[in-house]
Amino acid sequence: MEHKIILSTAYLAPVQYYTKFLSEGEVFIEQHENFPKQTYRNRCVVLGANGPVTLVIPVAKGRSGKTKIRDIKIYDGQNWQVNHWRTIFSAYNSSPFFEFYEYCLHKFFEKEYKFLFDFNQAVNAQILEILEITPAINVTPEFEGKKSGAANYCDIISPKNKTPDRYFSPQPYTQVFSDKFGFTPNLSIIDLIFNEGPNSITILEGSINKG
Repeated sequence: MEHKIILSTAYLAPVQYYTKFLSEGEVFIEQHENFPKQTYRNRCVVLGANGPVTLVIPVAKGRSGKTKIRDIKIYDGQNWQVNHWRTIFSAYNSSPFFEFYEYCLHKFFEKEYKFLFDFNQAVNAQILEILEITPAINVTPEFEGKKSGAANYCDIISPKNKTPDRYFSPQPYTQVFSDKFGFTPNLSIIDLIFNEGPNSITILEGSINKG
């Protein structure tokens, strides 16, 4: 696996994203890219009773594609935190480990955040603590782009990207609605945490291809 890994900021990112924190590389979160629409930077996918549900954090309108991700502001006029938590609760309150982790995630849906990047960083730190992952994580000092010597996953880990990640092969686990839908891969990391609890790290490790 690569020794320098670049990830985008992400909202309750998918399982694939968190496998990168288990690599041998040093992880950097890109903070200087321009904000692209329809990506995991401000959306996640959970599994509800009727199938996958996409949750999107509304952002304040600016010059399209011209605002750095670090400067993107959350639009607070849509009561999104209440609505997102309501959906998460409905999807996972019957999962085996929901009651164990609810308290440390719900707080992020009660506190107001001005910037998307700051919100994502706070949530990401909590997720890594739950998973007991302690890698070296930094933010990029400048825009990384396609610099040589780094593995840049900013565009690879994306709901729009169909390019296979040769280092990722999702390992199945039991989900709340497995009987109805079978296994749905690469959902938000909270799907794994609420369903597998302390075993989540084993699933993540099993989803890594060494290449």
